[in-house]
Amino acid sequence: MSVVREEKSVFQFIDKPLLWTYAALCLIGWIAIYAAVYNPSHRHLWDLDQNYGKQMVWILSSWGLMIVILSVHPRIFYHSSPIIYLITMVLGLAVAFLGREVNGARAWFEVGSFRLQPAEFMKLSTALMVAYFFANRPVRLDRFSSQLLAGLWLLIPVILLLLQKDTGSALVYVAFVLVFYREGLSVNYLLFGLASAFVSVLTLWLGANTMAIVLPATALLYVVMAANSRKAALVSIRYLIPALALVLAVGYAFDNILLPHQKQRILVLLGKVNDLRGAGYNVHQSLIAIGSGGLWGKGFLQGTQTKFDFVPEQSTDFIFCTIAEEYGFWGSTLLLALFGFLLIRIFQIAERQPGTFGRVYGYGIGCILFLHVTINIGMTLGLLPVIGIPLPLISYGGSSLWSFTAMIAILLRLDSGRMLGIR
Repeated sequence: MSVVREEKSVFQFIDKPLLWTYAALCLIGWIAIYAAVYNPSHRHLWDLDQNYGKQMVWILSSWGLMIVILSVHPRIFYHSSPIIYLITMVLGLAVAFLGREVNGARAWFEVGSFRLQPAEFMKLSTALMVAYFFANRPVRLDRFSSQLLAGLWLLIPVILLLLQKDTGSALVYVAFVLVFYREGLSVNYLLFGLASAFVSVLTLWLGANTMAIVLPATALLYVVMAANSRKAALVSIRYLIPALALVLAVGYAFDNILLPHQKQRILVLLGKVNDLRGAGYNVHQSLIAIGSGGLWGKGFLQGTQTKFDFVPEQSTDFIFCTIAEEYGFWGSTLLLALFGFLLIRIFQIAERQPGTFGRVYGYGIGCILFLHVTINIGMTLGLLPVIGIPLPLISYGGSSLWSFTAMIAILLRLDSGRMLGIR
């Protein structure tokens, strides 16, 4: 039997460690943006002509958004999930045809100097909708019908993002596979996904024609070496056919779907092209900035790569190299530790939720944050292709900050509802 408590303030039952970690990351992001775009002729902290001035407005408004969300009754998020999902999907469809095109992607609504990116809010609404789906009916992920229905809520935003030519944001929805795994999806799907990723990378590296020879040769070798050749042959055929289909699909997508700059970035990452003045320029300069920071860094506003604007998009996609250059290995480690604590705390809160909705939602936003951090830092280190994924709460951008703030605020409110005896 739940005990209903009286709530005297919106912050009374809020998880303070998560709240303070969120606030610390926001302030670290603002300091990093200030350093990335610092101009001696624009020293005023509230200069709205500079990104740091605009970001401070976004930070303050996001904190206001958090207070509003914490004031809402927890049950409202459950009941409004389908409506929020529908609204963001409609916006995602509209921006694909009516939005402003930037860097090849048509993903922004623009009114004067104000930009809104629906893709950021689509992640939030998808997390809510997936949680609603699991909480609203018995879902058994060992059945294909349940897998199909659960995947449908992910397929819709992915299609809309591909229409916007925003491949980077579409990749984020892979994170929900981990959520499904928590809810009972077989580990075989995860292993299949890892194997598919491995084959895809090999296809991009060696080429589809080469893989069309390597895979059958490997299968034949397995059959020859197996004690039971008949059984081995059946197993080989079982895995060889989908592997060859994947090779053909990856080859077709690379040749016909990816944009020229996306192809070039992949080729640079794989070492097949050395383009330090073109597609490889950003990553090369980022690695110089990170390496030059050393153990302790060069100090606040002392980063030469940052100060002389060698790295493009340094206040957005490549903000991590600013921190690494000015604060070195220890500063980068501290930032990663904060993100690690943030993620651990989110998953702990998710696990202690009394209902399915809160648990699935918590895991949803935790996995989204995890993938964002992994991809963003991976691309600044040259380990992953550059796909325009912001570093949560750190990179410049109002849509991203509002979206991640809303994600965390809703989880905090659901958790405080647990303390109030609301289910």
